[in-house]
Amino acid sequence: MKFIKTKIQDVYIIEPNVFGDHRGYFLESFNLKQFEEHIYPIKFVQDNESKSSKGVLRGLHFQTPPFNQAKLVRCIEGRVMDVAVDVRKGSPTYGEHVAVELSGENKRQLFVPRGFAHGFSVLSDTAVFGYKVDNTYAPEYDYGIRWNDNDLAIDWGLNEEEVLLSEKDKNLTFFKDLDSPFDF
Repeated sequence: MKFIKTKIQDVYIIEPNVFGDHRGYFLESFNLKQFEEHIYPIKFVQDNESKSSKGVLRGLHFQTPPFNQAKLVRCIEGRVMDVAVDVRKGSPTYGEHVAVELSGENKRQLFVPRGFAHGFSVLSDTAVFGYKVDNTYAPEYDYGIRWNDNDLAIDWGLNEEEVLLSEKDKNLTFFKDLDSPFDF
């Protein structure tokens, strides 16, 4: 596996070694020893998977303490634009984001540490998206930021009229109104 640092501390792109031939391919999607050698010790407790159609945008989400989560995400089938926004007060990159295209073809993953809002948009007809988390889901601690916040200026790879949102995501707060529970 290749661990690639991004412009934001602790956010990594992970590229697995893919072994393919006429039968298909094999890859190791997670290796705890390698992960801990390159990033830091972690204990993932849950795996999640979603399937979405083109234009679906999920995010930007995070859970507040004590249920904050780190995520290791990947697109198993299709293509998504995956985004992590630094919401750690005092961070030199507070309010900045990393946006990476993840796909079933490139097999890349993104590690999103605690203290980041996360979201993705579906660029292909459909996408199957998987993620590991290091804390359980707690809906009463679920929070988020609007996807189209002008202060964040995120390019989701979609035209605004293509975007499909949940009712919850339509009503998330703006970044300037965020009272972040995370410190750097």
